[in-house]
Amino acid sequence: MALHLQEAAALGVVLRPMSDADLPFTAALYASTRLEELAPVPWPDTVKQSFLAQQHAAQHAHYQQHYRGMHAMIVERAGLAIGRLYLYEMPAEVRIVDISLMPDARRHGIGAALLRDVLAAAAPAGNSVTIHVEKNNPARTLYARLGFTILDDDRGAYDLWEWRAAA
Repeated sequence: MALHLQEAAALGVVLRPMSDADLPFTAALYASTRLEELAPVPWPDTVKQSFLAQQHAAQHAHYQQHYRGMHAMIVERAGLAIGRLYLYEMPAEVRIVDISLMPDARRHGIGAALLRDVLAAAAPAGNSVTIHVEKNNPARTLYARLGFTILDDDRGAYDLWEWRAAA
């Protein structure tokens, strides 16, 4: 699947391959997605930061092991890294392994544009697009609006959502 940005490009967004040099950025990005959930935890900030760094490292290792060959891309706008998009292609499915944006880039239509570009790339081959989404993730309304439905809700804290191209 060749991902050509159209909607995201109209917002000034570009993708580039991730490298190991991006790990400090992806660690900060990961931490930004977990700060709200850790806010009520009575740990000192240094302990929270250490915990988040460890969790990011575990997540990165998991992705490397279970999605070998995934397309790991950094989302940029105006020359600045603002997010990540990880895609894993299977014979009839594209798995969105991760899509996340820094707080300042959220709620500006960038995530929706990226998702619509992924769907547009998958549709011609008739590939479905899937993503695991936490049950409390506010982006669930976005996935529903884009035509994703819950395929499997028996995965603990996550549901597996799926999008299928119109026949």
